[in-house]
Amino acid sequence: MSFVDKLNALAQRFDEVNDLLMQPEVSADPPRAIRLNREYKTLLPVVEARARYLRLLENETEARELLQNEKDPELKSMAKEELDRLLPELEVLEAEIKQLLVPKDPEDAKNAVLEIRAGTGGDEAGLFAADLFRMYARYLDEKGWKYTVLSATEGTLGGYKEVSVEVSGEEVYGTLKYESGVHRVQRVPATESQGRVHTSAATVAVLPEADELDVQINDTDIRKDTFRSSGAGGQHVNKTESGVRLTHLPTNTVVECQDGRSQHQNYDQALKVLRARIWDAARAERDKAISEHRKSLVSTGDRSAKIRTYNYPQGRVTDHRIGFTVYNLPEVMNGQIHKFIEELQVAENAERLKEGTE
Repeated sequence: MSFVDKLNALAQRFDEVNDLLMQPEVSADPPRAIRLNREYKTLLPVVEARARYLRLLENETEARELLQNEKDPELKSMAKEELDRLLPELEVLEAEIKQLLVPKDPEDAKNAVLEIRAGTGGDEAGLFAADLFRMYARYLDEKGWKYTVLSATEGTLGGYKEVSVEVSGEEVYGTLKYESGVHRVQRVPATESQGRVHTSAATVAVLPEADELDVQINDTDIRKDTFRSSGAGGQHVNKTESGVRLTHLPTNTVVECQDGRSQHQNYDQALKVLRARIWDAARAERDKAISEHRKSLVSTGDRSAKIRTYNYPQGRVTDHRIGFTVYNLPEVMNGQIHKFIEELQVAENAERLKEGTE
């Protein structure tokens, strides 16, 4: 099948999906409607690029025919100039379309749950976890995404033992998924009196938000426990058992939420995180064969892998998956992580493109 034939087949499928979305029976079937809407959004940029590509091909054919058949030197010269302009445009557009045809993770368009946990390093790891939270919060603000703290457990020196955040916006999971893994910091801790550089770590997990269509959880599979919330909240926190702990018995997955103002709110938030964790575990199992084939950590989400080091004495930040280093650590910690994400996206797209041609 030629390149144009592939584009024509996708355009035909786009028309089919568009027609199906107009059908009453599809509107009455929410799971099917959601799947078709996602497919429509994926195909739309391809179909639009195809239209531009076909127009350029038509213009190229006309220019070639004119160059071959025209006797007038001036018209032949104009045809040659037109051809010289069109060929680079076609080449660039074809490359763009090939990128659009790279198979995407269907979860990329989803919202996400961002979890940060202090790792090795004691109190310093908790302080670093808080630094990472601030870094991501500033990045999310810059992106214009909304985020809500679902739960947070503070450390003894004001850092975080762990913090979970719900993030909503455009292509959230597809952007943040590269942050999953072990983040390592090298600096002199505030608790160090000798001025020695220590190495600590925090683990970041980015989970695609799963709704009821993705994960169906039976009420009988959940054990719900309540407890008195701790931390900020004043008398309300101390007098009511608003904290909620959910245990998914089949997988022994445990989630706690206590930052909401009511038990009902905490239950809903805990359920979101529970669904996300169960769905993420299922995805990890499904993607195991893919990650083994790729031999790459760019998008496998291997959270035991050290992915990035933040070296304060040298002002250096290094992403170990792609060997990318910058020397603007203060800016990075202030939320300027877009360059890392862009480089990782390029690396993954190149990897997927290579797979598609093998």
